[in-house]
Amino acid sequence: MGSQSNGSLVCVPLVVKTVEEMKVEMVRAKASGADLVEIRIDHLTTFRPHEDLEFLLKSRPLPALVTYRPKWEGGEYQGDETTRLDALRLAMELGADYVDVELQVACEFADSIAGKKPEGFKLVVSSHNYQVTPSIEQLGNLVATIQASGADIVKIACTAQDITDVARMFHVIAHCQVPMIGLVMSERGLISRLLCSKFGSYLTFGIFDGGKVSAPGQPTVSDLLDLYNFRNVGVDTKIFGIIGKPVGHSKSPALHNAAFQSIGFDGVYVPLLVDDIASFLRVYSSPDFAGFSVTIPHKESALKCCDEVDPIAKSIGAVNTIIKRKTDGKLIGYNTDYIGAISAIEDGIRGSKMNNGSISPLAGKFFVVIGAGGAGKALAYGAKEKGAKVIIANRTYERARALAELVGGEALSLTELETFKSETGMVLANTTSMGMQPNFDETPLSKHALGSYDVVFDAVYTPKVTRLLREAKECGVTTVSGLEMFVRQALKQFELFTGLPAPEGIIRERVSRM
Repeated sequence: MGSQSNGSLVCVPLVVKTVEEMKVEMVRAKASGADLVEIRIDHLTTFRPHEDLEFLLKSRPLPALVTYRPKWEGGEYQGDETTRLDALRLAMELGADYVDVELQVACEFADSIAGKKPEGFKLVVSSHNYQVTPSIEQLGNLVATIQASGADIVKIACTAQDITDVARMFHVIAHCQVPMIGLVMSERGLISRLLCSKFGSYLTFGIFDGGKVSAPGQPTVSDLLDLYNFRNVGVDTKIFGIIGKPVGHSKSPALHNAAFQSIGFDGVYVPLLVDDIASFLRVYSSPDFAGFSVTIPHKESALKCCDEVDPIAKSIGAVNTIIKRKTDGKLIGYNTDYIGAISAIEDGIRGSKMNNGSISPLAGKFFVVIGAGGAGKALAYGAKEKGAKVIIANRTYERARALAELVGGEALSLTELETFKSETGMVLANTTSMGMQPNFDETPLSKHALGSYDVVFDAVYTPKVTRLLREAKECGVTTVSGLEMFVRQALKQFELFTGLPAPEGIIRERVSRM
């Protein structure tokens, strides 16, 4: 049985139409680093039991699990039951390593093979729930029922309506006395597939890039092994992740996992599709879940969930990083967005990475923030803390005035900003989404107005060079990209997560691939 360094295997489900294609996919599965394949007979267009099973099992490059899933349990097979179960018995006789049979028919099937099981053969008995994830008590009873039916391996697949559902599955797997496969389907259940080796699930399923899933929410084999470092996730691995909705597009897992791996830190960083952050933090309160990045739409509510909050994050009213303190398990909130942006702008003013003295180069300078939303607020407070004179410009003047009053600054409308020239050496920071793809030709300020600034920063980083930054450069103004803010907030997060210096080279290299 492949290398089970951490106990969990990676299985590739073969859901193609012909046995020839299955043969090709088996070879591909071995090359991809998988431990076994699942032969889904019910997906074959035509199936000749003896010939096809012999063809597939005889020279297989990997151990094989044979499944012939009926329509009534979420599969494709619609024929006669006797024929179906005969085929599964035949698979066992022809050398399959595992056969999967549904709980409903498990007792009679187990009886029919009693005393005939080849050495090393294992019977997987499975139960699927495509609606919900039952309570811990119900799951526990289900495990006992499956065990009693003659299973060598218990398999339960449920559906997540909320990410907190997965915690019940983790609990049951961790306390199960027999080998168990426990998976929670859908995007909200993804962590059940990524973290199963930490909690002791027998295997997880991974598909090929661009391949067809055999159940909702399956990751790719390459993501499991390379991005999430699946082989090295074990009992002691600390879990970090990004809390958001949506969250599938986030580049943070690629950055943080590469950084963890490069310094040998025993942690894994996963996407967390969260509907209600308060209930998520309440359910995943164990020290195993050690820290989180927080993104839209949870940054404001995250602040209310923390036991302690960094003073500036409190002023901003938004938290993008939560750490679980080791000593007492309390949740501590930070905002690394403003730290990333402000330090990038300071270095832009200095024109070098040298930090001369402790006084910020922003001290006494006019700092113009475009936008009065969360990011605008973060930059306004950050600049104020460094001693800058803050000016807020916004499409709706009322919102600009409200934020200006909060930070003790001035407010302008965007029209007024076009002609605003207070003094030289001003700094401009765009925190709106103007110029973000696909609206490449948008810009919050016309080119002729940019000459009054020494430094122009744009929080937008898709594209890397926005129209605002391009035109500022053409005016001879120093520019600072939103990507630099993204990198620096990630570096700061990494340090908060691990207590170690961040591997800046690795993180920058990953970002350059984005």
